[in-house]
Amino acid sequence: MPEVTASQEIGVIGIPFSKGQSRHGTDLAPQKLREAGLMEKLKEQGIDVTDYGDLMFETHPDDLQIGNTKNPKTVGAASEMIAKSVENILKDNKTVLALGGDHSMAIGSIYGHWHAQPDVVIIWVDAHADINTPLTSGSGNMHGMPLSFLIKELDQYMPELPGLEYVKPCISAKNLAYIGLRDVDPGERKIIEMLGIHAFSMQEVDKFGIKEVVDMAIKAVDPNGEKPIHLSFDVDALDPTMIPSTGTPVHGGLSLREGLYIAEEMAATGRMSVVDIAEVNPMLGDVNDVAKTIDLTLEIIQRCCGRRRRGAYPPGYTVPLPQTS
Repeated sequence: MPEVTASQEIGVIGIPFSKGQSRHGTDLAPQKLREAGLMEKLKEQGIDVTDYGDLMFETHPDDLQIGNTKNPKTVGAASEMIAKSVENILKDNKTVLALGGDHSMAIGSIYGHWHAQPDVVIIWVDAHADINTPLTSGSGNMHGMPLSFLIKELDQYMPELPGLEYVKPCISAKNLAYIGLRDVDPGERKIIEMLGIHAFSMQEVDKFGIKEVVDMAIKAVDPNGEKPIHLSFDVDALDPTMIPSTGTPVHGGLSLREGLYIAEEMAATGRMSVVDIAEVNPMLGDVNDVAKTIDLTLEIIQRCCGRRRRGAYPPGYTVPLPQTS
């Protein structure tokens, strides 16, 4: 079967945001990915790509810690802006590539996706579950909480936070599946089991292999193969030997090959509408660490956008014939 890079339109939006966690640097990732040739690489794949630039965020001057939760007003304002941008790009009939930024970005990107496509399902590739509520979180960092603001079954467990009034629970727990978990807090483990969320940790990856895990995850949330997919990909899902420049690395993660396979298979569904790329931090590690992280993140992004390891060609490509005299 010949492999052709599918013709598609992609809208790229930069989300230079770092207030969902305590380390500066994730706000620099969109710029670094662009400087490394992201747009050119996508165009070389035959993709019609539009760069919508970076969103401009501000820190709330009166943003106080509410209980254990840090920067809720700043995260809330950013989430509203992200949601509207994602929704608008989808309404332009483009696939959204959202370049983070820490993983609190997913509050807005998923909420905006839901507004445009209410039957959306979520594949969350990450070392962490990111479903702590403000009451179960140990750190108070909101990059570990995004899903708790979105899952309908958790509404009764969520306190009211200033700044997050815009976001309403919209995703059913049955429409979420994890791949790559290996650092899950006690409260998160309880929530996953209580709500019956489909969770494929590294233990399942080791047991069944990445092909079976990806198949099971997609079938769990989209058994009939008809719903739009939101892929939220935290680069710390990969082992830190592969992706060293990220804020919360956990050993024993996905190999590069497994990460590429996930991206390729998600793209092959033809139903992936939004891709989040989260937690690249160019301020962490030495020059070689940063270069490696950026390079491999670009590899993941290209696979999400249709590139294949066995080779591909842009739409309309023909094999050149020799000139005749």
